[in-house]
Amino acid sequence: MKTTNSMIRCIFLSLGSMFILVGAINAQSLKIDPKSFSMSILGTTNVHDFETKVTQVSGEIVLNDNKQVQSMYINIPVKSIKSKEKLMDTKTYEAFNADKNPNISFKLVDVSSLKFNGDDISVVVSGNLTMAGVTRRVSLASTGKLLKSGVYEFKGSVGLKMTDFRMSPPTAMMGMMKVGDAITLKYQARFESAQFTQN
Repeated sequence: MKTTNSMIRCIFLSLGSMFILVGAINAQSLKIDPKSFSMSILGTTNVHDFETKVTQVSGEIVLNDNKQVQSMYINIPVKSIKSKEKLMDTKTYEAFNADKNPNISFKLVDVSSLKFNGDDISVVVSGNLTMAGVTRRVSLASTGKLLKSGVYEFKGSVGLKMTDFRMSPPTAMMGMMKVGDAITLKYQARFESAQFTQN
């Protein structure tokens, strides 16, 4: 009887290991391509509109064999946000308290909608966005395209309020210039499988 139970246990352990291995093989890791990535932060002041750009990024999407998103993360160093004005950059880093909170991160929670029309893709995801040490759930709607096997490109935009992340909108010139609370993140990102990112 003990021998039979041991055999059954071994069979189930072997099957479990096989399914884990198959899942790992079928999962496809897509790394973000920092060279083709672009993100602009658009906002207003009482003097003029402004635009800053993100110059560094890292991230990954993991897809299963059915093209379903298993996980996703994006990481942006705060001090990679650059404008044409040094004062603006300094005020931005102060608003983020960049020395204490050096990164902006987004981690997927769930996929609300994912539709394919040939090579065209529309997707809505929700996830945890962390800025200035505060995390909030946000929804991102993007349109995308399969450029070639293992290469996907997505673009979209999302509106945010700095005060939702306990950030004080920057001021300058002794308070004469004030940045508005609302900002818009406009992005375009390309994700590629390892065979492309290693070249």
